[in-house]
Amino acid sequence: MRTSVPAIPTALPDVEVISAPRRATPLAVVCRAGDAAPASLSARGDELTGEWMHAVALTGKAGEVQPGPVGSSVRWVAGVGDGAPGQWRTAGAALTKALNARIAQDVDAGRAAERTLQLELPSSVGPDEIAELVCGLRLGGYRYEVTAQTAPPAVRTIRLLTADPALDAPVRRAAVLAQATALARDLANTPSNIKDPEWLAQMAVRTAGKVADVVVRDEKWLAEQGFGGVLAVGGGSARPPRFVELSWKPKARAPHVVLVGKGITFDTGGVSIKPADGMHLMRTDMSGGAAVIAAVEAIARLRLDVRVTGLVSCAENHVSGSAYRPGDVVRHYGGRTTEVTNTDAEGRMVMADALAYAVDRLRPDLLVDVATLTGAMKVSLGLRTGGVFASTDLVASRVLSAGVAAGERWWRMPLGSDLGSVAEEFAESVRSQIADVRQCPPGPGGIAAAMFLREFTGGLPWAHLDIAGPARADRNYDEVSAGATGFAARTLVELAAQS
Repeated sequence: MRTSVPAIPTALPDVEVISAPRRATPLAVVCRAGDAAPASLSARGDELTGEWMHAVALTGKAGEVQPGPVGSSVRWVAGVGDGAPGQWRTAGAALTKALNARIAQDVDAGRAAERTLQLELPSSVGPDEIAELVCGLRLGGYRYEVTAQTAPPAVRTIRLLTADPALDAPVRRAAVLAQATALARDLANTPSNIKDPEWLAQMAVRTAGKVADVVVRDEKWLAEQGFGGVLAVGGGSARPPRFVELSWKPKARAPHVVLVGKGITFDTGGVSIKPADGMHLMRTDMSGGAAVIAAVEAIARLRLDVRVTGLVSCAENHVSGSAYRPGDVVRHYGGRTTEVTNTDAEGRMVMADALAYAVDRLRPDLLVDVATLTGAMKVSLGLRTGGVFASTDLVASRVLSAGVAAGERWWRMPLGSDLGSVAEEFAESVRSQIADVRQCPPGPGGIAAAMFLREFTGGLPWAHLDIAGPARADRNYDEVSAGATGFAARTLVELAAQS
């Protein structure tokens, strides 16, 4: 019998815009760093006295949340730092965490818990700040736990009090983006005794399938079509692979973006087995596929005027008598062959099939793949920044711009094709003596993997996003919870929106 896991998608607090305060609803206000006069916090400056500010050592730094003075109508004061958009996201997350902690205390003490809040916004706040605030408010209380305990009560609704009705649209859009991040987290956090390739494919149907077209192909179809990379990686598992194709097609003719995600539902490393330390974290090795599923659903909900296809190769890389081996030669979709040198480099094998399929069947205007691909990226960029490899400066700039809009950090990495003096060296290193290409060419790990994938992109405008570092967090910070982070889902949506 399978373990019971939390319902997906995780419920997040609703955020809505109101123009007049609601009676009997707790009120929160914001404070910028350096605000010295109580009147600068709110029209209720007489309630937030200098004496009170001094007593609580209020600084206004982003993420600081203080309970308001006893007897005041202001229940909470949240710091937004210097007011930069990212500071608003931090403030929103901190406020939701403070609210949930208070709710838990009230419930434990047998008191009635207030699960609705209204947050007064200054007149200077704009759509960028609002979008980041909503992201923080919705994601700050995210949690995923497989436990016998009942989920603790949490804030249900946060109302943003503002006289500007134009902020309603960015609030609704940001709410969809936050839900996409949460869905990507849900999928990646789910334990792999539950999450096999079939489960991941069916979750794409249950979630994105409500607003977009989703087709799931099984191992028989994969064999008929020649998806040798997916079949090789999935061949060691009793749970067969799947291939998921998600489609959003607006009525008008529009640019076509194809998103390819790595869907390895668990990775033992195969015959080239991983060390035991850290292997339990490999349930998140399908974070790239989760980001693609969540992004396509969000794009469809936002009804963006761009055609988007998401492709997710789902497989489990296991060890058995039928597992693929170093030294094998695998034939991918379209006929190109790969010499296997390390079965733990399975992500590029399944993505090669999907990329080749996209080039042959879909011919997109932009091709983007996203994967937890190489440990080298964690060494290069740490755990909070994704790596971008791009075929052109224009493609790279589009991804970086989308990341800024999404509040996700990216750094462009050098691709061999960027410099003529290096291109031939790296391009030649991909060649195999017995096959068209070899799976793990020598050289810098992240670049070598990107150069391998480039062989399957057909010369199309292309970006490879390596999220091995930021896809998983080892602790809570800002709007991020320990575990799967949902990184890249919002960036993919913003990238599609720019097309």
